Amino acid sequence: MAKAGIHPEWYPESQVFCNGEHVMTVGSTRAKLQVDVWSGNHPFYTGTQKIIDTEGRVERFMRKYGMTDVEMPQADASSGPLKMEETKSDAAKGKKKK
Repeated sequence: MAKAGIHPEWYPESQVFCNGEHVMTVGSTRAKLQVDVWSGNHPFYTGTQKIIDTEGRVERFMRKYGMTDVEMPQADASSGPLKMEETKSDAAKGKKKK
């Protein structure tokens, strides 16, 4: 049995609201809960989440390890040495280009 006087009050029928709409009832130490995201409107649970490959990393991996017929572009010596572009995270950390 729980020791009397040290535990918060338990509400077995606590109401959960998202965007002003009642979404579910749960047990909680608060009578009313306000949430921004719940499983009914989160893209992962609703099936609307999309994985976006903006830099073509999958295709690059496939080409690099010979898993497709497409060849990776080769740098020619006449264009000079290859240079890495500075990323936003590098700039934020104060890293300089080499």
